[in-house]
Amino acid sequence: MRVARISKMVGAAAIAALVLSACGGNTGGGSNSASGSAASGGGQITVAEVNGFSSFNQSTATGNSDINGKIWLATHSGFNYIDNNLKIVKNEKFGKYEKVSDNPLTIKYTINDGVKWSDGTPVTADDYVLAWAVYSGYYDDATYDDSGKVTKGSQYFTYAGSTTGLNKSTFPEVSSDNKSFTINYTTPYADWETAFSGPEVPANVVAKKGGLADAKALTNLMKGMSKGDPAKPVATNAQLKKVADFYNKGFDTTTLPSDPSLYLSNGPFVVSAVTENQSVTLKKNPDYTWGNIPKVDTIVMRTIGDTQAQIQALQNGEVDIAAPQASADTLTALDNIQGVQVQKGDQLAFDHVDINQYGTFKDKTLREAFMKTIPRKAILDAIITKMKPDAKVLDSYLFVPAQEGYAKSVENNGSKKFQDVDIAGAKKLLAGRTPTVRIMYSKDNPNRVDAYTLIAKSATEAGFKVVNNGAPANQWSSKLGDGSYDVTIFGWIQPGVGVSGVPQLYGTGQSSNFSKFSNPEADKLMAELVTTTDPAKQEALQVQIDKLIWDSMYGPPLFQSVGVEAFSSRVTGGVNYQPNQYGVWWDVWDWAVK
Repeated sequence: MRVARISKMVGAAAIAALVLSACGGNTGGGSNSASGSAASGGGQITVAEVNGFSSFNQSTATGNSDINGKIWLATHSGFNYIDNNLKIVKNEKFGKYEKVSDNPLTIKYTINDGVKWSDGTPVTADDYVLAWAVYSGYYDDATYDDSGKVTKGSQYFTYAGSTTGLNKSTFPEVSSDNKSFTINYTTPYADWETAFSGPEVPANVVAKKGGLADAKALTNLMKGMSKGDPAKPVATNAQLKKVADFYNKGFDTTTLPSDPSLYLSNGPFVVSAVTENQSVTLKKNPDYTWGNIPKVDTIVMRTIGDTQAQIQALQNGEVDIAAPQASADTLTALDNIQGVQVQKGDQLAFDHVDINQYGTFKDKTLREAFMKTIPRKAILDAIITKMKPDAKVLDSYLFVPAQEGYAKSVENNGSKKFQDVDIAGAKKLLAGRTPTVRIMYSKDNPNRVDAYTLIAKSATEAGFKVVNNGAPANQWSSKLGDGSYDVTIFGWIQPGVGVSGVPQLYGTGQSSNFSKFSNPEADKLMAELVTTTDPAKQEALQVQIDKLIWDSMYGPPLFQSVGVEAFSSRVTGGVNYQPNQYGVWWDVWDWAVK
């Protein structure tokens, strides 16, 4: 499933599935690059990344970060992947999928013989039945309060993506040989082709850690359960809850687990070492034949949050590829390093300010007052304009400027009211009130520090009492949605295909909807969106949704992010810029060294 992720700056474009990340602040150790032969392959490539690794399960609310996704991509394989032209590429060495029927929508998947986890266990349909249960939220019957807490019923898997779409499917039909599974949808689903790629984690491991005999026992347990209905909640299934609790947290770690089953691979590389907040080492999977075969033996991902330290490491030959925080100074410094190639481009990412729609800011008038204080143009100039002189503030949650639909949505959504700071207007709405506002962000990210500083100054002028709730890079994302702040500054990045990221971020009760935005009309439109396959109709629906988000005083988008990747002349092969959450990692199997 393609998920929007928190990223070091993070994405927009008709949002598919999103990812989260901040800018890390740790300058790690790790090995220097070793030489290798281009003719025979092999050797080592060292990559500098901003964020630290924190989970072997990228699909959960706590594991959903850009670097966890990149490590997952290098260690997993599946039915397809997305290339740097944002096209879906089938991997028929792994297996095949076919649309059996349009009405009802029916998709059959078949896994090839020989596809296995790194402990020798075959990848089976049971792995995908678990993935389906997670992605669909099929068994959930929870009701949530304004802050997102469950008030009755049960939520089992805390999936970071949207359950809308797959939630309208029935329990998978599994073949007798456990190599095929068929998904039957009760309504059309626009993103069906990206609903399943590779399994996130082995069902066999999750089942055993949850107290069951094996993956088949887990499949049978879920097959015997009914679909959850929040209108008619039933008693929590204790066994599935135990399984789900492990799935949600059991793969979270900042070091290499002593239990190898917690970091199994079914892809081109296998994790061999993790040094906390410093590095992750990947070794070539010797058994891997069901996809593109990697050309190097070892990849070391080093966490270097400080931009200048990344640039210095690249210049010194300590790393071969760098993905630093983008800025004009960063680009100048990289351009001055002899033998380094720099790739720059707009990301499918955007920074934004989210205002909680509960607690202090449950009052919509206060949210509007705070939005009037946010100096979006000053933030743009401080962070983006020097890199991209023609950049403008971002005026949509669902489109970026180059997309069809952006101009139409901006004309319609009400963003014009928040082009400029309006302190007088904010004071009028506050009417003498002086609310305390706790602002959370990654204090190790210089761009977020700049944004916070400008916002805090402006909001204080209007009468808000601003509290600096900046958190370290390795902690801030875990605080999202926990109620310890009122406003947060961060970003999303997405894969560039599909529309499922819209309900992921803005659907009522969704795990990535951290501000707890809830609008019945928007939910209805999002449900329609994920069942609509006509691009023109998708655009029209998103224009309507965008306006409803602005009308709620959600908090404004700030800017579309700029991505920068640089690599030394020692690196050959497929180091190709991609605007989504995977960056140059999308074709990691093509990396090679001279």
